[in-house]
Amino acid sequence: MRFKKYKKRGNTAVFVILTLILVIILFLYWINARLMPTYLQYAEVQTNKIASFVVNKAINARTSGVMDVNDIIENLPSGSSDMITTKFNTEIINRVRAETQSLVKEYLQQAENGDLTHLPNLENVEYDVGKMDTGDGIVFFVPLGQAANLPLLGNLGPKIPIRFHIIGNVHSDVESTIREFGINNAYVEISIHLEVNVQIIVPFASKSSTVEQYIPVAIGLVQGSVPHIYTKGGEGVQPSLEVPVPYD
Repeated sequence: MRFKKYKKRGNTAVFVILTLILVIILFLYWINARLMPTYLQYAEVQTNKIASFVVNKAINARTSGVMDVNDIIENLPSGSSDMITTKFNTEIINRVRAETQSLVKEYLQQAENGDLTHLPNLENVEYDVGKMDTGDGIVFFVPLGQAANLPLLGNLGPKIPIRFHIIGNVHSDVESTIREFGINNAYVEISIHLEVNVQIIVPFASKSSTVEQYIPVAIGLVQGSVPHIYTKGGEGVQPSLEVPVPYD
């Protein structure tokens, strides 16, 4: 009789323990699901900081600096002596683009392989060099309180691992911006639009993100000849300004 009573108590204790374990697991799952968007948002912000730092360091290592736009403009002969046709020197632009893209890719690969000289020193971020040496991408830890945006915890709690790696090749495009400046002048800016696609991985979730950067290639003012008659344009009758022309 006493043996049955002990057996019944033992079964009850096992049931209580299993129930507590199940409740703890469900509670942790619920907490993780509630905090997951915050984890991913924090991981994306930190990833953008790291990737942007690496990209900027690669850009600063270029042999070519920002040029005057007039140095990459070629004048082409036209049928009229009063008209000048111009075009951009695509050979120079493509050379700068290729150099920039190659350096960015090289620096990102070196950072993924654990080269800390290419990585920024961010507050509350600890890099896992061992994981990075094995080719797992850029891996770093942040405290749970920091990642979950819980000011009361601060830097306390377990450290959450965050990993990101480059997806595919670095993509780049050449873009030009031309704005009217004064009379028959134009402000011209030639830049490279650089895109780096990364995969961000946190415990039980992942997300793709794109790091964008605009790198100036050439900037300057292109001056044209002042016309003899100038109007502001628009609707209705506009006053015109006549520029005096010297006669021989």
